Amino acid sequence: MMTNDYLNSVRKQFEYYKQLGDKTFSQLQDECLFWKYNDESNSIAVIVKHLWGNMLSRWTDFLTSDGEKEWRDRDSEFEDTIKSRKELVDKWNEGWNCLFEALNALKPEDLDKMIYIRNQGHTITEAINRQLAHYPYHIGQIVFLGKMLSENGWSSLSIPKGKSQDFNAEKFSKPKQTAHFTDEFLKDKEKKE
Repeated sequence: MMTNDYLNSVRKQFEYYKQLGDKTFSQLQDECLFWKYNDESNSIAVIVKHLWGNMLSRWTDFLTSDGEKEWRDRDSEFEDTIKSRKELVDKWNEGWNCLFEALNALKPEDLDKMIYIRNQGHTITEAINRQLAHYPYHIGQIVFLGKMLSENGWSSLSIPKGKSQDFNAEKFSKPKQTAHFTDEFLKDKEKKE
């Protein structure tokens, strides 16, 4: 039972972080996706390209081949080659689709299997946790840049500033329940689609 709970939970976590990126992109003008502070920093487009390359490498043939594929060119992920919003969104979705296909194929009995990333052994749980720490790190960068660059005012992706008491009052007005914290966020997404 716990292993099923784990797989469901990580799937929801990844969905949540993907939506944070989606909601950031939707609030920005195209040129903002390519802005960078200086030559040492990364634009949103470069961060997306890096996530895309990492996701394809880590999640393709997840159970059967090393997570650092021979065909991956990590250094090129940090070159400014994405030229349009469409290309950015296509790469973003391709990476996430690869991840979700691999996750959806996993069974609870797979979690203790060993896989390798650069010849370093990981249980499936460890490999998932590794990516569940890595991707939010970069998505936080995307959101941070998005907040700085939004020209039409930023729509909060979590509890808006000054609204914590209202949010908590609404939550505590309901009976205790068991639910994943992303359930409401993902329900809001489904309503809008």
